[in-house]
Amino acid sequence: MNAGRVALAVFVAFLVAAPFLLSEFYVTLMNYIGLAALVTLGLVLLTGVAGLMSFGQQAFVGIGAYATGVFTTLYAGSPWLGLVTGLVLTALIALALGLVTVRLSGHYLPICTIAWGIAVYFLFGNLEVLGRYNGLGGIPAITLFGWKIDSGRESYVLIWLATLAALLAARNLLDSRAGRAVRALRFRATMAESFGIDTAQLKLVIFVYAALLAGLSGWLYAHFLRFLSPGAFNVNIGIEYLFMAVVGGASQVWGAVIGASVLTLLKEWLKDILPKFFEQSGNYEVIVFGLLMLPLLHRARDGLMPVFARLGRRTRDRTAPPQAAAALARRARPAAGEALLRLEGACKNFGGLAAVRGLSFEMKTGEILGLIGPNGAGKSTLFNLVTGVLAADGGEIRVRGARVESMPARRIARLGVARTFQHVNLVGSMSVLENVAIGAHLRGARGTVAAMLRLERDEERRLLHEAARQVERVGLGAHFADASASLPLGQQRLVEIARALAADPVLLLLDEPAAGLRYQEKQALAELLRKLRVEGISILLVEHDMDFVMGLVDRLVVMDFGEKIAEGLPRDIQANPAVVEAYLGGIE
Repeated sequence: MNAGRVALAVFVAFLVAAPFLLSEFYVTLMNYIGLAALVTLGLVLLTGVAGLMSFGQQAFVGIGAYATGVFTTLYAGSPWLGLVTGLVLTALIALALGLVTVRLSGHYLPICTIAWGIAVYFLFGNLEVLGRYNGLGGIPAITLFGWKIDSGRESYVLIWLATLAALLAARNLLDSRAGRAVRALRFRATMAESFGIDTAQLKLVIFVYAALLAGLSGWLYAHFLRFLSPGAFNVNIGIEYLFMAVVGGASQVWGAVIGASVLTLLKEWLKDILPKFFEQSGNYEVIVFGLLMLPLLHRARDGLMPVFARLGRRTRDRTAPPQAAAALARRARPAAGEALLRLEGACKNFGGLAAVRGLSFEMKTGEILGLIGPNGAGKSTLFNLVTGVLAADGGEIRVRGARVESMPARRIARLGVARTFQHVNLVGSMSVLENVAIGAHLRGARGTVAAMLRLERDEERRLLHEAARQVERVGLGAHFADASASLPLGQQRLVEIARALAADPVLLLLDEPAAGLRYQEKQALAELLRKLRVEGISILLVEHDMDFVMGLVDRLVVMDFGEKIAEGLPRDIQANPAVVEAYLGGIE
């Protein structure tokens, strides 16, 4: 049994024993920890993993709590129907807010969450039906198969069953095809879109899911305390939840429990200790929290969970590939000689700078076409136009006859276009295998719910098997489990190539793939590209190593200042005076 499973078994054993060993006070504290962990888990997924900072999760807790409170007190409804009511209402409000919120970036996103968090808080305090600031009482206890859950110890069972289920579902989610896509959102959204991931939709899904976890916490809170007041859902509480996520480890599932435990227990202990120390009452614990955050962020900026994980790290086989699985279905290849890529007068301007000016050329199936030119010639901009990272300002770009100059990257990826980037674009904290598996995203279909319930294991094995095959193919079989950021630049470029191959492309765009490679590695790469051509994969190649290019490509297109200045066979290009003057004359 590995260290992670041992830690989980110990934790579950503690949860089972706690209500029999702890006093009523500490059982109540454990209930508060479980309720807070549910909300914090949503923040881990939303903020720590997906990169969407929210100060407003307490609003969704309040919506879930007040929905069931009103339903069960004013309408004498069942608490279980109150749960459905609360979650549906929470989902609808989160969907409406999320459609606006997740489109924001930078400081606008957290400011927006603060704004609607404040608005919802004042809404709770001003609606007569919610009891205004006097609160809403008389909320009934939950009954389950005749068992009335009306004490702290009985509520403990329900709260921690829900919390454990949510933690395991989140862990399953992140260890899946959908989870890899979520983990790419924070820093690599452009790359994710280039491999068919709908980042806007995925952000909205995570936003709503985090809200539902908060709404579930609110439902449990309402029927545990059986009284609600707006003060429990103000903005300060939202900041506390964010503190819990940061302290535990903002990108760590189990960090939600650690953060909720540390802050909940510390808050209670400091409330007792600090007034005695200062000989007067006051909210001194807030000051201490602020002071404690400074050394924490300095010494453990990723939170406490990674620290504990390092202490329990075990030695493992880092070269063993994933288990064998059935091969994924392959994409139908275009006929030999078919017009695969055609540009007619393509243009792209950045203000007064014309990066691409009236560029036209055609590429056929089964061809390796080199795109060369001096730095700043517009080659990478052209790659971004073809792959949908940038929209063209004029002209036409067709892939297999379909116009793509205004098509989003994720739709172009579905046409069989895959790429690497001029500047390495990997998720550094993910392993080589996981990074490559992102490339196969469109070759799977199971979504977030299936991942949480562990119903996509067969598809996941097939995706990882395909990723492993491509890792082996580029010569990195000894690095399956290594974090991609730990590899040298040349090997990171090979990871990018493997990721592109995992997409099963018909058109492969390689942006300086040989940069950082040694001579033997370049020769192996050239041999791989020739094999890909035989398999029906066409390659558009940008490269500055002329020896590498001239011995590999079928034809060359030369760019300078955004324009095509020459096109033809390598030997003709080498003798072209305009090319020699613009580019090759500067190469020794």
